[in-house]
Amino acid sequence: MRQGVRGVCTALRRWADGGGSLTAACTGTFVLAEAGLLDQRRATTTWWLSDLFRHRYPAVRLDMSRMVVSDAGVVTAGAAFAHIHLALGIVAQVCPRLAAETAGALLIEERPTPSTGAMSDYLEDRDQLTSDFEAWARAHLHSPVGVADAALALGVTRRTLERRVRDRLGTSPYAFIRSLRAERAEHLRVTTALPSPDIARQVGYQDATTVRRLRGGRQQFPR
Repeated sequence: MRQGVRGVCTALRRWADGGGSLTAACTGTFVLAEAGLLDQRRATTTWWLSDLFRHRYPAVRLDMSRMVVSDAGVVTAGAAFAHIHLALGIVAQVCPRLAAETAGALLIEERPTPSTGAMSDYLEDRDQLTSDFEAWARAHLHSPVGVADAALALGVTRRTLERRVRDRLGTSPYAFIRSLRAERAEHLRVTTALPSPDIARQVGYQDATTVRRLRGGRQQFPR
């Protein structure tokens, strides 16, 4: 391994240990794999190097059927227009509906690849339950509701909701709701003159201390 690559791998591991999110597209996925950050995770890479990837990194669960793969907070994308799909995948971890609407506005179509015959495009890969969960959560941020309430409202078991959200967003439903509360609180702080206690109540908390803690952790998506 070249000295420069070793340095990047060290920096990536340090970033991951600190809770930072990780993404890579095309041949960049090799660097994440070299750093050991894709071991036992699902990931994808550029189609024409997939055989080499499998040979070099057998501990990675390579999935060449998708343009974007998210697993435990790490997002990887394949070749061609992978940077667009990677960006949408990152947006989807915070707001699936926004990612879907952006994909539709950009007219991102299904694209063929020699390794799979055809890759599922972003819109087809959308999960309705995850989208419904996000919509429900955003509509109830002012109330002290939780994951059990969401599951009941959506007509599914809590276990099903937990599994689907983790599969699609790489995080738990609780952490996702918490991130939405932090997002809304920050928006209100910047765009209104509301005092902190009022902002806290509008995002489902009883005191401003919790909101301040959320603001302190917004740089990294909670797991």
